[in-house]
Amino acid sequence: MVLDAAMTTRFDGKVVLITGAARGQGAAEARAWVAGGGSVVVTDLLAEEGRALVEELGDAARFVDHDVRDAESWDRAIAAALDSFGQLNCLVNNAAIYRPRAIDDETRDSYNDVIQVNLVGTFLGVRAALEPMRAAGGGSIVNIASIAGAQGYAWQAAYSSSKWGVRGLTRCAALEYGPHNIRVNAVLPGPIDTPMLPVPRDGTPIDARFAHMPVARAGRPEEVADLVLYLLSDTAAYITGAEFVIDGGAFAGPRPAPRPPFPTPSGGARG
Repeated sequence: MVLDAAMTTRFDGKVVLITGAARGQGAAEARAWVAGGGSVVVTDLLAEEGRALVEELGDAARFVDHDVRDAESWDRAIAAALDSFGQLNCLVNNAAIYRPRAIDDETRDSYNDVIQVNLVGTFLGVRAALEPMRAAGGGSIVNIASIAGAQGYAWQAAYSSSKWGVRGLTRCAALEYGPHNIRVNAVLPGPIDTPMLPVPRDGTPIDARFAHMPVARAGRPEEVADLVLYLLSDTAAYITGAEFVIDGGAFAGPRPAPRPPFPTPSGGARG
């Protein structure tokens, strides 16, 4: 991608904290943010990968070993952003875990683990960001939900429950934070080609599994990053409390069958 001057400076002086950013979508968002002139705090429990990414990104990036389930860990992550860059303007709640399992095989502890990371972690981040963003004069928060949080999927009760919750939290936060000039939106990805996407056990190529979708492939992390960064940017200044689906049309419905030979309307063709 060729970056023009406006793209390389659109986040000048802005600081974002991205959770779960050591790889996948979070890493793509961090790279795009720095390419846009901003500074980023990369947080994750994958310390080796997170530090490698920060080394790649240079002085505009910092890594924080961060457990999103823990309020004190959030305090340390926010403090690192303020100590390193002086302010916090944006937050992407990207960290998540995915454990497909039938409901009758699910355990309370495993179910709760998914809820704690995906939903409680997002709540703690939204709460922790309020004061530093208010001090900065406003900001933007993007919570990563999922199309699994907008319709039911078999074998995904814990994950789907958590992402439905993220959608509700997003709307509540948008209402409460709007008077502070803080926007809160949700992004709902479909299947994205990241380490979270399960590897086909039968050796089927990844994209072959999505042949039924209008756009018959898995999405790329960079495509999600483009949408997230738009919502973080000043270009989206009038957008809050909204949900944005990026799923190759999966949520719209199945890919249609070949067009049938429809009968000719009575009266023949129109001229």
